[in-house]
Amino acid sequence: MLKIALFGVGHLGKFHLNNWKTIEGAEVVGFFDTDPERAAAISNEYAIPAYTDPDSLIDVCDAADIVTPTPSHFLLCANALKKGKHVFVEKPLTENLEEARELMKLVKESNLIFQVGHVERFNPAFRALQGQSLKPMFIEVHRLAQFNPRGTDVSVILDLMIHDIDIILHLVKSNVSYISANGVSVMSDTPDIANVRIEFDNGCVANLTSSRISMKKMRKIRLFQKDAYISIDFLEKKTEIIRMDQPIFTHDFQFEVETAQGKRLISVHQPPIEDGNAIRMELEAFRDAILQHTEPPVGIIDGYRALEVAHQILEKIAQHHH
Repeated sequence: MLKIALFGVGHLGKFHLNNWKTIEGAEVVGFFDTDPERAAAISNEYAIPAYTDPDSLIDVCDAADIVTPTPSHFLLCANALKKGKHVFVEKPLTENLEEARELMKLVKESNLIFQVGHVERFNPAFRALQGQSLKPMFIEVHRLAQFNPRGTDVSVILDLMIHDIDIILHLVKSNVSYISANGVSVMSDTPDIANVRIEFDNGCVANLTSSRISMKKMRKIRLFQKDAYISIDFLEKKTEIIRMDQPIFTHDFQFEVETAQGKRLISVHQPPIEDGNAIRMELEAFRDAILQHTEPPVGIIDGYRALEVAHQILEKIAQHHH
């Protein structure tokens, strides 16, 4: 039985706790939270010991699941790795790139499993595209959320946009060549809304808009490539692939359009979306990586690359405001 130590049982940490309870082969042996009242309530409700000292909790586990505020990620991750424990840490990986590089070094030397919680990779709408040939040349992203004071200790870039940065870096197999960005602080001390353009060496361009002061919620990515337009709705869990002149699946619908080149066939394919709890799936993937000694689906290098681009974006925004 894999012994899990949970750090942080706030809003997201509680989701983790509930999911671990249903995951075979793993058991939460204790948790740590800085809020004594919350710790007592959770300990009581779940009959799991609350630790007041993070180090002694690390000692009793095989793997640490870190769902604390970002500033505490580095120390908890580093201590767990130094004690030979596997680590799952929520995004963003760390507060700054220096800490992230330090962790990369520890992971490299340790032979331990280290996974970063970029949960949208496990979203059923995104998973439905597995096996599709994705070579986007233009990407349009909108991630809009209603205002929630809970997330405002970090900018909208590290809070929301980092999900999309990770997805884009995962899809575009090329290096970033140029970034332009602008952002505005409306409700908090850090940018609450931002628009970003990322250009890649292979010519791909991604436009990202993230806001946490929106009236309605939206989480959409649209991919445009030579022969197809793909739309992914992470919120509604719907995916659509529109292709030109392609042999089609039986459950598609298709129609013809007149173009200057004559008749073209357009087929619309909605791949089946499996029901799935993304948080549970990412934690199961972490468990499997530990038990099978395989690379986790979102490793520390993925976490680092997303953080690096996020910080380049923050620098660009800061330049506009001086």
